[in-house]
Amino acid sequence: MNSVLARFGVALLASSMLVGAASAETVRWARASDALTLDPHSQNQGVTHNFAHHIYETLVDRDVSGALQPRLATEWAIKDGDPTTWVFKLREGVTFHDGAAFTAEDVVFSLDRARSDKSNMRQLHVGIESVTAVDDLTVEVKMVGPSPLYPNNLTNTFIMDKTWSEANDVVAVQDYAAGEDNYAVRNTNGTGPYILQSREVDVRSVLTMNENHWAETKPAVTEIIYLPIADAATRVAALLSGEVDIVQDVPVQDIDRLSSSPGLKVETGPENRVIYFGYKFGDAPLASSNITDRNPFNDAKVREAMALAIDRDAIKTVVMRGNSIPTGVANPPFVNGWTPELDAYPQPDIEKAKALLTEAGYPEGFTVTLDTPNNRYVNDEAISQAVVGMLGQIGINVTLASRPVAQHSPLVTSNQTDFYLLGWGVPTFDSAYVFNDLVHTKEGSYGAYNGGLYSNPELDAKIQSLGTEVDLDKRNATIAEIWEVVQADRVLLPIHNQVLAYAMKDNMTLPVHPENQPLMTSVTFN
Repeated sequence: MNSVLARFGVALLASSMLVGAASAETVRWARASDALTLDPHSQNQGVTHNFAHHIYETLVDRDVSGALQPRLATEWAIKDGDPTTWVFKLREGVTFHDGAAFTAEDVVFSLDRARSDKSNMRQLHVGIESVTAVDDLTVEVKMVGPSPLYPNNLTNTFIMDKTWSEANDVVAVQDYAAGEDNYAVRNTNGTGPYILQSREVDVRSVLTMNENHWAETKPAVTEIIYLPIADAATRVAALLSGEVDIVQDVPVQDIDRLSSSPGLKVETGPENRVIYFGYKFGDAPLASSNITDRNPFNDAKVREAMALAIDRDAIKTVVMRGNSIPTGVANPPFVNGWTPELDAYPQPDIEKAKALLTEAGYPEGFTVTLDTPNNRYVNDEAISQAVVGMLGQIGINVTLASRPVAQHSPLVTSNQTDFYLLGWGVPTFDSAYVFNDLVHTKEGSYGAYNGGLYSNPELDAKIQSLGTEVDLDKRNATIAEIWEVVQADRVLLPIHNQVLAYAMKDNMTLPVHPENQPLMTSVTFN
């Protein structure tokens, strides 16, 4: 028995000993990867957020249509007479899992923590000047200037208990990239609908319903057994055998089979996420290349050649089995700033690509290593394998280095990769989120995922202006100007927008969420 199957067998045995056969109250939920950490402000990563949303809560949230909805805040508005201040009215009667009352002081603490130096959520709150508790149920967020869209930034910023955090020495955010540990990495105290009962990282986590949750309607799912299963075939086999109830990351090659399997069904829908490649900018030679006197990626002709070598339609047909939406821009259609013109992508032109490489001074091409995750996005490693072959056609010989996302993500955030695959969701539904993290120079609260170290000071100033521009027409014009430069500079190499598939037992329904962050509170049973 291989190690994947052995580990999964142990997890299932433990699960069955705990709950016996699955019932309408227990859901065994399988995903390709685990949350990177339980420290809620450490990592800005979808799987991590999805798990955390069951335990912790945010001030506002999005429903499956993408609309903002109340969560811990019941109302929010710009303060009368002060366009730079947002006022949040908090929900009454909310308690943390340990019984402590939720108050405005917890919100102040959490927003300050989320915008601190070690937090990967900090760029969302870069416009904050101060956060103040007016009374137990009112918080004022003073911005450095007018910020009419600030509530859009709050959908993944979780609220922690200030007293619990101080008592357990987790006032400071975990420095994930440095391998730092803290009590909040494996222990929780949220206000959410589920309470963490046990956690075995990359094996199994158990959550039970919070009987004291504020929601009037209790969820049909009273217990969650969360099972990270990296191997796609093992995940599917577990669903077919009845050992799990839902698989969130369905391999595209198995969608038809699962859809037609008795007792199962598959829900599909587009995700608010783009899959793209990034590359290292700068004059310094690439660490993984045979070109030792300069950086090939620093030449715009090389970047154009790479774009012309990639056949996005072939990736859709062969790799994704039709389950992707090819694109020419790293901005999903859900997002403000997207246009059909930006979305257009070039058809492959191998001869022109070769000519561009020759003009750039690389008639024989060059070598480079491509870093890819193998358990984060739909067919991520297979996409990278396809691109390796396509680039090889024009003389760029790529060595593929494949890793689990827990090892891949730090390479990007610490700028230790020459060429990499990444996916980017946009929870704010606004282009500024893409610009702040992927395009802006890496400095301060900006550029957290700018793994290629692209830098354009003139563009930086325009990006920063988006945070305080109240004239939405003017703001949208600036967004269009920024995208024009990003596309002309080929800052990113987009491939497609991801399409999601959830497979589950046919007696349950879980709609596809555009953020790929479904809550088990949304599950209904026939």
